[in-house]
Amino acid sequence: MNWLNSEAFSLFGQHIKWSDMIGNVIGLIGLAFGWRRSLWTWPAQFLSGLILFAAFATAHLAGSAGKQIVVMLVATYGFWQWNRGRQQAQDGSIAVRFATWRERGALAGAAAVGTLAVGGLFTAFPTLSWDPWPDAYIFVGTIVAMYAQARGMVEFWFAWLLVDLVGVPLNFANGFAFSGFVYIIYGALVLWGMRDWWLRSRAAAQPTLEGAPA
Repeated sequence: MNWLNSEAFSLFGQHIKWSDMIGNVIGLIGLAFGWRRSLWTWPAQFLSGLILFAAFATAHLAGSAGKQIVVMLVATYGFWQWNRGRQQAQDGSIAVRFATWRERGALAGAAAVGTLAVGGLFTAFPTLSWDPWPDAYIFVGTIVAMYAQARGMVEFWFAWLLVDLVGVPLNFANGFAFSGFVYIIYGALVLWGMRDWWLRSRAAAQPTLEGAPA
């Protein structure tokens, strides 16, 4: 574990740790697999969570470290959900869709309540996190995003984008510069992935004309 948490190199005056770099590169690959609706997105996200847990735990960022445990649990759920074969499109790929307004309300409500609960916990016990509210926001936002991804909802990309807006400055402030740089790349990949899932969900919603090939 010592070499994972040692410095790999410096970039623009920022010290890059091996664990920070390796974990985030694998996470980036996992998100790219998610864009392609590949089942491999979940093993990649699980491995990324395992490595980043070691990185954040040693930095005493309990929220970010705890998030990685939940990431691994949700990745296991996502793998099971996608592997069940109940969300297959006609071409055999994972079917994607927009969430209903009720589902959107449930996701937003869970994110708000979860952030308040986790942020309150971190505030009551300051040793759990250096930045209680941003850490809680990222913790809960990541869970919401991954759950929506497991359910094949296009909104999961919006959730990731909202996490990025806080994740970039938080990681730079806490010495995880590579995470900050990768979060910027996440933002670009999220926009591409959002467009792809959006177009696919619209195509899936269009009725097939009678007599036309499916």
